[in-house]
Amino acid sequence: MSTYLGSGPGEITPDGCSVEFYSLLPPMGEPAIVHAAVPADASILELGCGTGRILRPLAELGHSVLGVDESPAMLARLPELPTVRARIETLRLERVFDAVLLASTMLNTEPAQRRAFLRTCRRHVGPQGVVVVQQTEPSWFDTVEPSAHEHDGIRRVVRAVRRDGPRVDVVIDYHVDERTWTHAFSRHPVGARELAADLASAGLRLDRWLTDDHTWFTARPETG
Repeated sequence: MSTYLGSGPGEITPDGCSVEFYSLLPPMGEPAIVHAAVPADASILELGCGTGRILRPLAELGHSVLGVDESPAMLARLPELPTVRARIETLRLERVFDAVLLASTMLNTEPAQRRAFLRTCRRHVGPQGVVVVQQTEPSWFDTVEPSAHEHDGIRRVVRAVRRDGPRVDVVIDYHVDERTWTHAFSRHPVGARELAADLASAGLRLDRWLTDDHTWFTARPETG
């Protein structure tokens, strides 16, 4: 069973994420990757947009954006952009977009939920549109171990790692000034064959890898 728990100052979402901590996170190259993968001025739907860390820069790059998240506290940090509060799995907006974004390694959830996420992507992408997906770097599942590093004023401490078959359960502490948040979560790897099958079950096909480490890729609607 997957684990999602969180603690620390401020509100914690059902999947263990801290609203306050996520509002502090800067973009880490994601907007540039997405921008280069979609048409100029594309309409973009981001599933699981959180506080807008990726969506806000995409809007600044000229895209018409809409963010979806199940947490009202997350969406409250994004008052200047259009948003919808909903669960990704059950979202039905009755409209399509030039691009649908599934970032933040949400693809690496348990298989049934992953397939539901991909079906939502397919429901909301136009016939000539593109789905842009970020996954956990495949090598991470074999290499992650307790460790610590600091970047952008945030100290990340991987406190515990437990492997249960292919699934990896991790506990991470995030330290910013005098504040500390803890997030326990699970990640499920997605092999090439499983990814192809899950995409096909949603009416999608793998298009191309956007990064050499295979953390970002695009998918297209199946035609015919």
